[in-house]
Amino acid sequence: MSAPTAPYGAPVSTVAPHRKTLWEEGRHPGRLVAPAAGLVLFIVAVLDALLFDSVTVATDVVFVLLCVGAALAVRPADFFVVGVCPPLLMLGAFTVLSLLTRGALADPSDGFLQTLVSGLAHHAGALVVGYVLTLVTLALRQVALKNAGAIRGAARP
Repeated sequence: MSAPTAPYGAPVSTVAPHRKTLWEEGRHPGRLVAPAAGLVLFIVAVLDALLFDSVTVATDVVFVLLCVGAALAVRPADFFVVGVCPPLLMLGAFTVLSLLTRGALADPSDGFLQTLVSGLAHHAGALVVGYVLTLVTLALRQVALKNAGAIRGAARP
């Protein structure tokens, strides 16, 4: 039996093309992913502060989701950029919030630096969870890239 052919006699591949897994999908440059995540976090934190007069757990949840989303969206060459991004995202957003509205992060009578430190301390749990999930996601993506999309390597004889 001969290999299948297309019209005009060209050979046709019978092998299905490799479909990319979730771990292989990210293709956006880090220089775009990181600022986009920062902008979204800042907007959510400002809306949170306007609606509830403080930064609530909603901002923490969005922060963690942004960390994981950025780790999935970035191209492999820019893993480092996203790997160091979570603390910088929170620091950046809370720095601007400390300048604009101190009462959203701490006591309104606190100074800038005290407000910033208080905000980071109160939301340290989300920072740790976001950072750990970012690093785990990047590690899983690295393994999947080595194993053609699989998290677990092929069984060895």
